[in-house]
Amino acid sequence: MHRLRTCAARLRPLTACQMAQSPSQPRPAQAPLRTFPQPTRHYTAPVAAEPFLNGTSSNYVEEMYYSWLENPKSVHKSWDIFFRNANAGAPPGAAYQSPLPLGGDLRGPGLGQAVVGSQPSVEKLVEDHLAVQTLIRAYQVRGHHIAKLDPLGISCVNFDDAPVTVGFHQVGFYGLDEADLDKVFRLPTTTFIGGNESALPLREIIRRLEMAYCQHIGVEFMFINDIDQCQWIRQKFEKPGVMQFTLEEKRTLLARMVRSTRFEEFLQRKWSSEKRFGLEGCESLIPALKTIIDKSSENGVENVIMGMPHRGRLNVLANVIRKELEQIFCQFDSKLEAADEGSGDVKYHLGMYHRRINRVTDRNITLSLVANPSHLEAVDPVVQGKTKAEQFYCGDADGKRVMSILLHGDAAFAGQGIVYETFHLSDLPSYTTHGTVHVVVNNQIGFTTDPRMARSSPYPTDVARVVNAPIFHVNADDPEAVVYVCNVAAEWRATFHKDVVVDLVCYRRNGHNEMDEPMFTQPLMYKQIRKQKGVLQKYAEKLIAEGVVTRQEYEEEISKYDKICEEAYARSKDEKILHIKHWLDSPWPGFFTLDGQPKSMSCPSTGLNEEELENIGRVASSVPEEDFTIHGGLSRILKGRAAMIQSRMVDWALGEYMAFGSLLKEGIHVRLSGQDVERGTFSHRHHVLHDQNVDKRTCIPMNHLSSNQAPYTVCNSSLSEYGVLGFELGFAMASPNALVLWEAQFGDFHNMAQCIIDQFICPGQAKWVRQNGIVLLLPHGMEGMGPEHSSARPERFLQMCNDDPDVFPKITEDLPVRQLYDCNWIVVNCSTPANYFHVLRRQILLPFRKPLIIFTPKSLLRHPEAKSSFDEMLPGTHFQRMIPDDGSTCKNPGAVKRLIFCTGKVYYELVKERRSRGMEDTVAISRIEQLSPFPFDLVKAETDKFPQAEIAWCQEEHKNQGYYDYVKPRLRTTTDQARPIWYVGRDPAAAPATGNKKAHLVELQRLLDTAFKLDAFKDL
Repeated sequence: MHRLRTCAARLRPLTACQMAQSPSQPRPAQAPLRTFPQPTRHYTAPVAAEPFLNGTSSNYVEEMYYSWLENPKSVHKSWDIFFRNANAGAPPGAAYQSPLPLGGDLRGPGLGQAVVGSQPSVEKLVEDHLAVQTLIRAYQVRGHHIAKLDPLGISCVNFDDAPVTVGFHQVGFYGLDEADLDKVFRLPTTTFIGGNESALPLREIIRRLEMAYCQHIGVEFMFINDIDQCQWIRQKFEKPGVMQFTLEEKRTLLARMVRSTRFEEFLQRKWSSEKRFGLEGCESLIPALKTIIDKSSENGVENVIMGMPHRGRLNVLANVIRKELEQIFCQFDSKLEAADEGSGDVKYHLGMYHRRINRVTDRNITLSLVANPSHLEAVDPVVQGKTKAEQFYCGDADGKRVMSILLHGDAAFAGQGIVYETFHLSDLPSYTTHGTVHVVVNNQIGFTTDPRMARSSPYPTDVARVVNAPIFHVNADDPEAVVYVCNVAAEWRATFHKDVVVDLVCYRRNGHNEMDEPMFTQPLMYKQIRKQKGVLQKYAEKLIAEGVVTRQEYEEEISKYDKICEEAYARSKDEKILHIKHWLDSPWPGFFTLDGQPKSMSCPSTGLNEEELENIGRVASSVPEEDFTIHGGLSRILKGRAAMIQSRMVDWALGEYMAFGSLLKEGIHVRLSGQDVERGTFSHRHHVLHDQNVDKRTCIPMNHLSSNQAPYTVCNSSLSEYGVLGFELGFAMASPNALVLWEAQFGDFHNMAQCIIDQFICPGQAKWVRQNGIVLLLPHGMEGMGPEHSSARPERFLQMCNDDPDVFPKITEDLPVRQLYDCNWIVVNCSTPANYFHVLRRQILLPFRKPLIIFTPKSLLRHPEAKSSFDEMLPGTHFQRMIPDDGSTCKNPGAVKRLIFCTGKVYYELVKERRSRGMEDTVAISRIEQLSPFPFDLVKAETDKFPQAEIAWCQEEHKNQGYYDYVKPRLRTTTDQARPIWYVGRDPAAAPATGNKKAHLVELQRLLDTAFKLDAFKDL
């Protein structure tokens, strides 16, 4: 509206003096909004009186007007008449008319006669040019609505029955008619259909727009805010003759189509009753991916990380990543035994890593396909995290050497929220991978569900519009169109470093898998599919007709690939063992021995010398940058830290600082990510300082430890758990020499990322022989904050631990490390800052990697007793898996009536209650800091020390939650089932905690009373 009003104002009459001055005034420089020198103007009619003064045409009129001001002869005579009329005072509705003499009385009765004698051709000329501009824009915006995208011709895309206002028969909508089709119109700067020509007949304009936007490619891009990006896309699709292929390119494309098609046919012949989730119906995916990789390699990319669902995965492994065919065929042999420990996974979930020469560019390229579960789209953020890590480690700050490609199914791309979460990481400073190419294999069906039941948007790709990603829809039965679109997508990513989506509109020739019957639910679609000629056959016939290849050459290409498959099949018969490690997607060269084993089975001391602790402490309590004003409250915190260092003590925040700082100085990258981690949810961390006087000026003291330290990355994430935890998991996959931590805002919220925990972190090594050292920091503790801010659900993590509760391990010197190596993840609940410090350092000093789950405290962050001395962190000290009672109970163990085992914060409440009751000699309290793997040896020593004592497990969580169900059978095993294990804690409940503060305190007092009432279990 502003532009419309401005343009209307410019066309209002000027005074005679201003009229005389205006033409001599210099034309202002190009600017988003021009303003004419301040004339006094008067509205003589509403803006609506000029039908062409609308938002899309005002720029055109404005250009003409300024040209006329400079030189009235520089514009067409009709425009000269129009502007003279306007400046002479004619109402805008009459400005098209023949002008009166400038000195005439415009307000007299003669005006009406002049209006009657006006020239209608002037108005028609203006309207027609503006109509043509609007028509061109309509094609750019909505041409994809009528593009021939569906190979089956039964398109499921629903545009809510909106009329399509493009095409020869629709010119009347714009005020044009058939008589105008052969008129020549000047083309605006917002189209490239003219090539070297600046004007074309309307008939040719429409024909070229139809060719650009309404054939086998549909382009969605006009929602993008950036003009340069829109112009770039217009040029790629509108310029005449852009989609030309050389004979050699067509031959290469045919050869790739042969491999894609014959691979699936070979598998079908050999294993007709096996599930393989074949690519039939979208065979052009293989040349599509290879084109993206070729073009990206040409632009300097050296490393491509891919994620994809199961459909077509084996074909991608064989023909894109170049996995040895015999290893793929082995996966179909049910008689081969697995050589590696763990469960393994089905063949269409496995990953791969391969470095090879790209034959098109003759450059080295590394390709990795990340292993993934059946949970569709869950791998998306994992791929992005791994990509970010690879970029980080090779110093690729702009994403020019490392990139990601994500493949999607149509139903999952529209239906899974993780797609949206991943898109929203795409432009965040600490998460961007500088552009991802998304390829949607659009089968137009999800298992048995039609699109009209599967999404509310017209296309499955509409989610990508939120990040201004251009979307290129293409008919997958036109391989040349597919390859052209993929070339453009790769160039877009290289040019703008933004996401882009390629929507391969195809079909699924079989059911959801090869054993499925699709006719039950999609009879008409599958009748059409049965009639559909294969894309390879159609393309081969096209090239033979064009004389690009002969039929003999085509058949020889088929025979050549069939022979390769047969020879690989024969070699696969010689395999005796199935090696899952051959499918590793993230190898760590040099970290393990050549056969993949740890180089030792020991862990050095995790302590530090005192000078090192003091140096790190000084940085933690200072502001390393000059003229940097921090908040007054933060000044007090830093002074408190300095005082603690002076007294050789650390609290929780300082213990973490010591762990991170020491690892950084040893060259280990530390990355801490999650919601509000820079300050810390509970305002305890403050790793990023903010200048109170200068906007966006920050300081990270941890990056000022020493000149040759590793960088420290601490980044507040978007409000996402699923996406961000997946991203950090992927980041941790890339290298074992980094401490990667994700912290939940509260531990309760980790279940928003349950899929990543259940499908990747917990069983990842067992399924894919892939170790990962990610750390989860989960704030946990019953503090009276209600059911959603109390529990990190330790019971869930402990239930998924793979150690056997009924087997007491053989006691050996390397038991602590051996247990860690055998477990699937480590679960700890530290009660001291020193132990937290040690477990973080141990995570890196171990000769292997395991996920580490830490239940972190809330009230203990400032608890006066939850502090540790430097003495607990010096050389020779280690992480304590269990902290035994070292008080007065040790002087006379025989007098101890009850031995209470516990973990975490409840220890301090128990000690306080024991002290108030004067029971230090009769009740021993021991802390199990490492819950899994369970410290059988240390717990046995403790129970043996107090042979007369009752054994109780105390927890603040409800009985059906927390640690009890995990700990009880292991304590029973430790005592040879000879001593009962009593429970002290809250009763079973559905919710994790009460929302009533008084009820919380009553429950706490009840469990403390039970803990110290020595006859509490007498009659049980």
